[in-house]
Amino acid sequence: MSNLILLHGALGHSQTFDPFIEELSKYFTVHTPLFSGHENSELPEDGISIEKYTRELQDFIEANNLYDVDVFGHSMGGYIALCHALEYPKRINSVMTLGTKFDWTEEKALKESKMLDPEVIAQKVPKYATLMEAQHGKKWKKLMHSVADLMVSLGKNPPLKGNLSAINIPIQIMVGDQDNMVTLEESIDACRSLPGGRLAVLPDTKHPMDKVRFRLLLDLMKDFWKIS
Repeated sequence: MSNLILLHGALGHSQTFDPFIEELSKYFTVHTPLFSGHENSELPEDGISIEKYTRELQDFIEANNLYDVDVFGHSMGGYIALCHALEYPKRINSVMTLGTKFDWTEEKALKESKMLDPEVIAQKVPKYATLMEAQHGKKWKKLMHSVADLMVSLGKNPPLKGNLSAINIPIQIMVGDQDNMVTLEESIDACRSLPGGRLAVLPDTKHPMDKVRFRLLLDLMKDFWKIS
């Protein structure tokens, strides 16, 4: 049985994929690794970055001796999956991304990072702050600051910019038609840059993974991976 890795987004968590695991386990050995700093994993003292998370994915694949690997990544998880496919192409068969932002600039990264102010969130959106603490523990504010720094760094040096054409595996780029972070235009541009790129637009779908309809996404997965 081939392997399927499900990658969460920034500030996400592995439980996001619980609704999918039972069904996907009929066809794959499913893995849901955590990026450092999320849930109960330690936040590195020197911070986080796209490059560090890409290496963490490779370390996970090597530690578990995984071959014949397909990857689904939500948001940042999709970006990491593509960075990994670019840097370590030998073990990855295909990648699906959902809600992954490709058009990173310093200006856009700074705008996105300013939305990740834990003190403002704790004051103005206490329910979300409580959720973040439940998912990531007392360090959630520090993690949020680290994710904001990751975005700023990504804006200054987006590793996929100009490099997508070098990824020669089947890839499906997916975006929700109501995603307020990722545009349809940047998703189309990314898809056209990929030799094996396909595009899917999910109707009535926002950015958060928990807002995506289970059956809609599952059917797209089955179609892409030709399973039934």
